[in-house]
Amino acid sequence: MSRYATLAASLPASPANWLVTGAAGFIGSNLVEALLALDQNVVGLDNYATGHRRNLEEVASAVSAAQWARFRFIEADIRDADLCARACAGIDYVLHQAALGSVPRSLADPLATHSANITGFLNMLVAARDARIRRFVYAASSSTYGDHPDLPKLEHRIGRPLSPYAVTKYVNELYAGVFAQAYGFRSIGLRYFNVFGPRQDPEGAYAAVIPKWIAAMARGEAVRINGDGETSRDFCHVENVIQANLLAATVDDAPCSRPGTAYDGLSATDQVYNVAVGERTTLNTLHGLLQHHLRALRPGVNACPPDHGPFRDGDVRHSLADIGKAGALLGYRPTRRVDEGIAASMPWYLRFLGL
Repeated sequence: MSRYATLAASLPASPANWLVTGAAGFIGSNLVEALLALDQNVVGLDNYATGHRRNLEEVASAVSAAQWARFRFIEADIRDADLCARACAGIDYVLHQAALGSVPRSLADPLATHSANITGFLNMLVAARDARIRRFVYAASSSTYGDHPDLPKLEHRIGRPLSPYAVTKYVNELYAGVFAQAYGFRSIGLRYFNVFGPRQDPEGAYAAVIPKWIAAMARGEAVRINGDGETSRDFCHVENVIQANLLAATVDDAPCSRPGTAYDGLSATDQVYNVAVGERTTLNTLHGLLQHHLRALRPGVNACPPDHGPFRDGDVRHSLADIGKAGALLGYRPTRRVDEGIAASMPWYLRFLGL
């Protein structure tokens, strides 16, 4: 049995108090649902800047009435230090997901991205430290690798950031490391690689590629591919992200015993980990996969050929994660690869779009 399967089986017998920031967002609401399904006590915090009430309504419908009664919501902004402190009171574990995502958004408004992602992050870090939280797990980003050319991406080798968003996520890691050294407050950062799945908003100017393309294809519209389509990403279904968060929050901090490996002697905390599948998918391949799974559910959809445009500013050409460190120290084993994840997510997208 995997470490995650063992953990999921044991958690209902010992409920803990969890705080999920960004709880109304895509990843945050999926974490809330997973924790409630495991009979945990959950506090959600969100200001609805990018999250949606409908996501929490969906969670309420997905869990039992008794499980939903274990949830408490705080509408607040992480840029308010006092509210962060109040939210952390009595909490065992913090899963910090709140942020302003999107490379294009950060290029358009770097001040807003800085305020939410750096000031807000520091507020949460201070609040968690002062509340003596057992474990602080935060959403880092693969954008931190910047212009470093090596593939696959290894946690200890990064390049120069290519966007304000990437800068903010790297600063988060620096602050987490300083808090470990200066205060003994150890945390874990999870560098997400192109997460997708149910509740990822297909609408808006900054929609991610998978939901945006599904929406266009389902309406019989051509999708826009930036560049020649051979740009590649390590797409990661949200169920893998849930696994990584729960493992990181509860992992034993004893030094790893892996003689002859780069991980031997490392403790699990005060680390960053890649959270991905470890497989590279080009945009052209992704387009084909989405067409295949869409047609399986909606045979009458007339999918148009893609419309190729210029490369997008701030984007890296290829991204592929080495997930060996997360496997060795956390016990992380991705359970859904991109094809499986698309098949599992497509029904949600079509329901959301009313198609």
